[in-house]
Amino acid sequence: MTTNKKKLLITESMSRLGWDLFNERGDIETVEFSNLISAADFSALLEKQAPVHGVALGATRFGEPELEASRDMKVVARIGVGYDSVDVAALSRYKVPLMIAGTANSPSVAEQALFMMLTLAKRAVELHALVKEGKWSTRLGLLPFDLFGKTVLILGFGRIGTRTAKRCLAMEMTVLVYDPYLSAEAIRAAGCEPVSDLDAALPRADFVSIHCPKTKETTGLFDAARIARMNPSAYLINTARGGIVVESALYDALVAGKLAGAGLDVFEVEPPPLGHALFDLPNVIIAPHVAGVTREALDRMGLQTARNMLSVLDGEPIKQNAVNAEVLG
Repeated sequence: MTTNKKKLLITESMSRLGWDLFNERGDIETVEFSNLISAADFSALLEKQAPVHGVALGATRFGEPELEASRDMKVVARIGVGYDSVDVAALSRYKVPLMIAGTANSPSVAEQALFMMLTLAKRAVELHALVKEGKWSTRLGLLPFDLFGKTVLILGFGRIGTRTAKRCLAMEMTVLVYDPYLSAEAIRAAGCEPVSDLDAALPRADFVSIHCPKTKETTGLFDAARIARMNPSAYLINTARGGIVVESALYDALVAGKLAGAGLDVFEVEPPPLGHALFDLPNVIIAPHVAGVTREALDRMGLQTARNMLSVLDGEPIKQNAVNAEVLG
């Protein structure tokens, strides 16, 4: 390796398109690591390979100890858009940008949110089982319903929330949007109705779809008190992050008939423990945190992650994909 090469540690979940972009460069050396690597082994790898100039992360945590171990970090990237496992404040202190995959997986997550709404509304799981179990004659006791004319409340109107809204509007739903960081005018321009009071808006919604990041403000946002403000006939969809919804409160509301159902792609603990109480409820559909991990999204995220990292190393950073863009000057 020549002294002017940049060394990048890339998790195994990077798509081939991303790897190809790195491999086209003669000034880049890449080292692959497991997405399931332990914190201790990751630190040891950084120390062994130091100086390391960039990392592309899956679920691996990253903060000040890892920055120190790498010795010359220039860019940290997430192959995705969530970054609750990264210490952004530490990166900012070291003047290291955190890059995320922009809009690469937002269509996929929006589709999953709509899929969960449709699956619940059309009672797909229950009716599928009914036919297989020879209970055809009981089908009129499990009538599905339409999304047409229903009201959905979308929390967070960023890359994913806006796309979810478009899909709901196409289903001829009324779309309410709660996003305290966005102007009412911008929400109205998208054909949606802005709401400034979340608690006041909840009783209006047939569906609530969560698309906000997990922060100190949003952790536990849907606790028992907030869930109680929803209609008993409403459904809660979470394709954002586990911990925004308090699962014990959700379970209690569902078994008490105070909420009609839920769709969850994310959990407080991932993977959730076998025998989790929510698993046995017929009005809950679940997925293993794959809303943004379709075949196409993986290609888009890998390619965008590689572009993000190279843009920083080349001195022309893609600023709109930097979480802490202020470090870029």
